[in-house]
Amino acid sequence: MRIATLQFAPELGQREENIQHADNLLETSGLKPGNLELLVLPELAFSGYNFPNLEAIRPYLEPTTSGPSTQWAITTAQRLKCHVIVGYPEICTPAEGGDPRNYNSTVTVSPTGEVLNNYRKSFLYYTDETWAVDYTFPSSPDASPKNPFFCGKLGDLGMVGQGICMDINPYRFAAPWDAYEFASSMLRQKARLVVLSMAWLTRLLPSELQLDGESPDMETVAYWLERFFPFIDAREAEEVVVVFANRCGMEGNGMRGFEAEGGEHIEEGDRVCYAGSSCVMRFQGGNVRMFEKRTGEVAVLGKAEEGVLCVDTEKDDMLSSKAFRRMGLSSGIVAAFSISQTPAKLIFLLPAA
Repeated sequence: MRIATLQFAPELGQREENIQHADNLLETSGLKPGNLELLVLPELAFSGYNFPNLEAIRPYLEPTTSGPSTQWAITTAQRLKCHVIVGYPEICTPAEGGDPRNYNSTVTVSPTGEVLNNYRKSFLYYTDETWAVDYTFPSSPDASPKNPFFCGKLGDLGMVGQGICMDINPYRFAAPWDAYEFASSMLRQKARLVVLSMAWLTRLLPSELQLDGESPDMETVAYWLERFFPFIDAREAEEVVVVFANRCGMEGNGMRGFEAEGGEHIEEGDRVCYAGSSCVMRFQGGNVRMFEKRTGEVAVLGKAEEGVLCVDTEKDDMLSSKAFRRMGLSSGIVAAFSISQTPAKLIFLLPAA
């Protein structure tokens, strides 16, 4: 399968500019119609993520599968003749009446422009909780629901599991670390492709992001891998491909604001930095591998790199542990990607959106 992630740094509240920026990146990437089966964009790709409250994000809420993000996905899917997944802030007004609900969502569109799925984030991060509701409504505040995540057949993509960023973490950071709710759910439902739209944060400072920005934040990548430990432990014969489509850049400083599309002044939240490092992993038979282009390029984007990552899961080489060492990983993290060793418990407690 030919898969691409579009990693970029959308500016908070600048929806039209962000859409134009995404279009420019796709144009300069050289992608042609028919080059892909799937294009994945980050969480809240065009609105930006770090809104401090409901009033700040309200001008950017989009009706279910009918706002600017969905229209962009339809147009892009038809133009590139591929499936498109993009994150957006959803407002849903019940048909039977009642108060509208807001969700952190992704929409999936087919190559013909048909909306195939609207997935709503199940495990909210602190920032989401100021304006959205999760899609699960569990009875206990610290007990995750049983099957909150989507897995089903999506067009020609086959059995696809979907999540958004915080979904791969323990529910509200209160559920047991080793419950692995998301990964376990994907295993039970026999997903063969798992797609994650993300706005995942990093512990790195702004100055650190700019140093060697084309190199990935491998601490973050290692954390993502740890959250899929059940995929390794199960040692299933059939492969599962997992797409991590993150954003990069920074948002907010807590001191200034911006003008919303309607003209009102919106305050920004505190400064946050995003980890970038979008990548694709393959799990099979207890092993996990990343991809390496035959040209020698590593198939993982840098922590501050904007661009399109393309992977052909049928043709691209897989990244060896030797190549990981060339990327500057410690031996302990290299072991986590080894064929024969059970991954050690990684202790990095990174924030996630």
